[in-house]
Amino acid sequence: MRLKFSKMHGLGNDFVVLDGIRQSITLSPDQLRLLGERHFGVGCDQILLVEKASQPDVDFRYRIFNADGGEVEQCGNGARCFVRFVHDQGLTEKREIRVETMSGIIGPRLEDDGNITVDMGAPVFAPEQVPFISPTEELVQPLMVGDEEIQITAVSMGNPHAVQVVADVDAAPVASQGPLIESHPRFPQRVNAGFMQVQSRHRIRLRVYERGAGETLACGTGACAAVVAGIARGLLDSPVRVETRGGELNIAWHGAGTPVLMTGPAVTVFTGEIDL
Repeated sequence: MRLKFSKMHGLGNDFVVLDGIRQSITLSPDQLRLLGERHFGVGCDQILLVEKASQPDVDFRYRIFNADGGEVEQCGNGARCFVRFVHDQGLTEKREIRVETMSGIIGPRLEDDGNITVDMGAPVFAPEQVPFISPTEELVQPLMVGDEEIQITAVSMGNPHAVQVVADVDAAPVASQGPLIESHPRFPQRVNAGFMQVQSRHRIRLRVYERGAGETLACGTGACAAVVAGIARGLLDSPVRVETRGGELNIAWHGAGTPVLMTGPAVTVFTGEIDL
């Protein structure tokens, strides 16, 4: 099977993007892992598959696969790359589109300055919907990680996140705690582990250990989750500038029941073909 692809990134969170509208694409987990493998394949954090919508009022369907071959519900940086891709490939001329994902409909918009704003929907804190096994619905809860107890806020942005506040994000134990949080038994679908340093009421620094990918240079849904957790805990005010290792995002959220708006860049690095 010979596939055309685009290599893209959103703040260093990188993707292999596939056109499943003009190509017939069915990939096995092994083939997905090969695409994501940085030494023997193209290399990426996630593989994004653009497909025809299955609903009449939606423009496209968007599927996301981690580098380990597993399919996941949502990806914020990927959503921005998705918009750039369908415009660059001539698949749409609309500035604002409706996109079907595993976790629901999102509404990304191409801005005049070239940045992309994505309506990520409203966050969900109810433990059973994250999902997070918890006897209470407290916003901040203890979580045993190895022999250490940390304090986290569990929130879903279409995918599960566990956000903790740290004093210094550079010194945060992302490499050691990240895998333990990701696979913690209280998160039955695994979880993205966020480490947030609050710099002011409108600025944070963030690192995220992502499910199935490890630490990435940026995580769009992780940025959204960190900001809504910080606002809900009274630590932040909207809008918030999120500094990641790959660059900065703007996140706006105006409280319960309202959508989270994420704005940032998306870049095409190169296009090519690969024989799987």
